[in-house]
Amino acid sequence: MVTQIESESRKLLRRLRGTLAEPGDGQERLDRITRMIANSMGTEVCSIYLFRDEKTLELCASEGLRAESLHTTRLRVGEGLVGRVAEEGKPINTANAPAERGFRYMPETGEERYSSFLGVPIQRLGETLGVLVVQSREARAFSDDEVYALEVVAMVLAEMKELGAFVGEGAALSAPHTHPLLIRGSSGQEGSAEGHVWLHEPRVVVTNPVADDPERELERLRRALEKLRVSVDDMLSIATVTADKEHVRVLEAYRMFAHSRGWVQRMEEDILRGLSAEAAVEKEQSLARARMQQVPDPYLRERLSDLDDLSNRLLRILTGQASDLGARIPEDPILVARNIGPAELLEYGRKLRGIVLEEGSVGSHAAVVARALAIPLVVNARNITTEALNGDLILVDGDAGVVHLRPEESVVAAFRDKIAMEAQAQKRYASLRNKPAVTKDGQRITLTMNAGLLADLPSLPTSGAEGVGLFRTELQFLTRSTVPKRSELVAQYQRVLDAARGKPVVFRTLDIGSDKVLPYMRPQEEPNPAMGWRAIRLGLDRPFLLKMQFQALIRAAGGRPLSLMFPFIADVEEFERARALFEETLEREAARGYPPPGSVRVGAMLETPSLVYAPRRFFEMADFVSIGGNDLKQFFFAADRENERVRRRYDTLSTAFLALIARIVERCADTGTPLSFCGEDAGRPVEALCLAAMGLRSLSMRPASIGPVKHLLRRVDLSEARAVIDEAFERGAPSVRPAIIDWLKEAL
Repeated sequence: MVTQIESESRKLLRRLRGTLAEPGDGQERLDRITRMIANSMGTEVCSIYLFRDEKTLELCASEGLRAESLHTTRLRVGEGLVGRVAEEGKPINTANAPAERGFRYMPETGEERYSSFLGVPIQRLGETLGVLVVQSREARAFSDDEVYALEVVAMVLAEMKELGAFVGEGAALSAPHTHPLLIRGSSGQEGSAEGHVWLHEPRVVVTNPVADDPERELERLRRALEKLRVSVDDMLSIATVTADKEHVRVLEAYRMFAHSRGWVQRMEEDILRGLSAEAAVEKEQSLARARMQQVPDPYLRERLSDLDDLSNRLLRILTGQASDLGARIPEDPILVARNIGPAELLEYGRKLRGIVLEEGSVGSHAAVVARALAIPLVVNARNITTEALNGDLILVDGDAGVVHLRPEESVVAAFRDKIAMEAQAQKRYASLRNKPAVTKDGQRITLTMNAGLLADLPSLPTSGAEGVGLFRTELQFLTRSTVPKRSELVAQYQRVLDAARGKPVVFRTLDIGSDKVLPYMRPQEEPNPAMGWRAIRLGLDRPFLLKMQFQALIRAAGGRPLSLMFPFIADVEEFERARALFEETLEREAARGYPPPGSVRVGAMLETPSLVYAPRRFFEMADFVSIGGNDLKQFFFAADRENERVRRRYDTLSTAFLALIARIVERCADTGTPLSFCGEDAGRPVEALCLAAMGLRSLSMRPASIGPVKHLLRRVDLSEARAVIDEAFERGAPSVRPAIIDWLKEAL
């Protein structure tokens, strides 16, 4: 019985391949396909709906429905049974379509005569391209084998659409990868860049989805699987000697999948039903991606991602395609990837003009590295890896979190004007490089830069920064597969201090956890990791890490001044414990013969509202306090900065938040504790002006922001700005932004 079913499936696919091979344009091919499927499955109707835009399906071909409904019948995603199939990404099989939830009658099609309905998504690697439907007058549910056969045909149609087999008139039949596309994501790092696409992992396009000889395809699959297993075993053998346990655990999961009998059996069954080995692998990969999108558990998603990666490796073996598919990296590369680790990103280095990620977050490892390298980054750029091809022209607007793929000339011209204006402004700011940030009323504001890599330090003299207000030490830990040696950290910190050439550098101790998980630490499943086991909490529970950092910093200083601060302090006891651990290490290092730093300053990052109301002794004990604006704002407003729906809803210049800033300034002034502000808002001129007007005299930001901030500060009177802010407070304004903008228009 199974053999007979398989034979029928192969017969249907063979007919499909023959139909596709006949001459004609895209519309003619689609028309022939619907006739062939209806005849083969014994149904009165077969229809193909394709997306004309992101939300709209269009009836592009049909055997059995009225001809006048072609290209005029359109459905929104979720509308009617066809729209439901597209939305849910799974088949709908019913003997009584009008009684089915969501049914919508389309009178122009004449489908009221048909009772049974089977619709399957036309999908490729998790992306739905359209819907394939069969209908009949007889009220019957289609069998599992009929559903499977239609799903296989739909998959082949998806591959053929990707290859441009259905090009014709209208948006739904436009050639793939040719039209301009605007993709809205999230800003991971500000800046603008124009360049050409470089795919981190170019996808493999299956050109032979249907095969005549199942035995030959099964043998090809088995040979490819053997090569895959050998390569995974080799990687595992090397890793057990040289790598950490977490890396070994990932590779062991790879090996488990590579030897999974269920995975292999499903691919073998697909081949017996008529698919080529490549198409069978991709079919299972598509199903895994569809499941991945529906699984809420991050651990299971990660495992499905492992299977996805393994499928890519298997496809490359089957097709004989190398990882770069013969492409050469362009001179102006914009990296496009689903996601990327920090070590891989650092390998590309500063040669990249920009980065676009389909996944990722504003606080991910990739974002941290992109900010350190000052490379414009857009994350959450939906479908970018399926839409982009190597060499496509692409514009990245990191300020707005927008990507223009294959843009029209008018968009390119406007974008180039924007880049030119930014470059011209930077030239103006260069003339201020060696001038202090002194306001018109004589207030001196210290502007320092944020850094995280040694490669950042050349920006110190060119940006006009007066020092490094924040050096993120976690990047040296995040970009490695094992814990760095103490000697390596000593050498790194020495190079940082040498490159600073006597200008002050504030080292922030390890800020890991939450969205920054070390590759060699087992991830902690927490309901809300941003408020969980992270930063100083993790450091105090794993004191060997803090001690190793302290030792490295003390030795690197070698008699020079040393400033360090602890991240995410929430109460005075945490600061006391961390400082005591540092002082204990300082004594032990002196006993070992290492010269103490010339001077020591130990501070804290104020990132939690609780610390604003800490006992007075905290402010007396801290040598300085640095407001961590990004975290403080998210906790003050209870708005997760990883959540695009809420993170932009709340204004830094709200009177509520500025009242909190005023309280911090007051408390630090009361004890004479130096205070600074570090975060994205410090680098935004209007926000920086208001922070200075509230009493902050030190701001730390990315190097490129120092020029614009200094330019504005030197042109304003802070006492006047404070008067505008105070007046907004008195009349109960929710934000001081409108009043400050109006005042600036008159004052400048």
